[in-house]
Amino acid sequence: MTVRVFLVDDHALFRSGVKAELGDSVEVVGEAGTVADAVRGVLDARPDVVLLDVHLPDGGGRAVIERVHREWPEAVFLALSVSDAADDVVAVIRAGARGYVTKTIDPRELVDAIGRVHEGDAVFSPRLAGFVLDAFSGQAPPAHDPELDLLTAREQEVMRLIARGYTYREAAANLHLSVKTVETHVSAVLRKLQLSNRKELTTWATSRRLL
Repeated sequence: MTVRVFLVDDHALFRSGVKAELGDSVEVVGEAGTVADAVRGVLDARPDVVLLDVHLPDGGGRAVIERVHREWPEAVFLALSVSDAADDVVAVIRAGARGYVTKTIDPRELVDAIGRVHEGDAVFSPRLAGFVLDAFSGQAPPAHDPELDLLTAREQEVMRLIARGYTYREAAANLHLSVKTVETHVSAVLRKLQLSNRKELTTWATSRRLL
């Protein structure tokens, strides 16, 4: 069954771009550019997933989530924002968003994220997951890491699994990728980080509290 999605972003051009990128992978059942319009539209359309920008002209994504959840607690939100600030991430997650990804995400990864939150998973762009873990453990968010930023979102996901000891096959199954694709990502990660093997990768990731 195709996932029904409602888009919330104050830039009409961006909404059009997202719809074009998503194509037939999902069914876009509505869109809005303000908090008020979003709340009305979501409650009327009752989509499977609300793709939500964090900053809107008459408030923020948090306001949309809180107002919708008062009337429809089952609503599922996935934040899609240009912001990767810890405060923005933590605010919408505390409000009840199921996940948070940045607008640099690859279209295929966005489709995958939408499907995963619809199925009940929590989904975050890799660097942002640390903000959430730290927020709920009472620790300060990690410092900006230029080495980590060398990796794409998918490479970071693969890196974490491999560093945790997953086999290529297990990582491929977890991320719904082919084993060959995982191998390609691992090679890219090692090259970008100037590491030689999985043991060094695990040490690198552990030292940055990425596991």
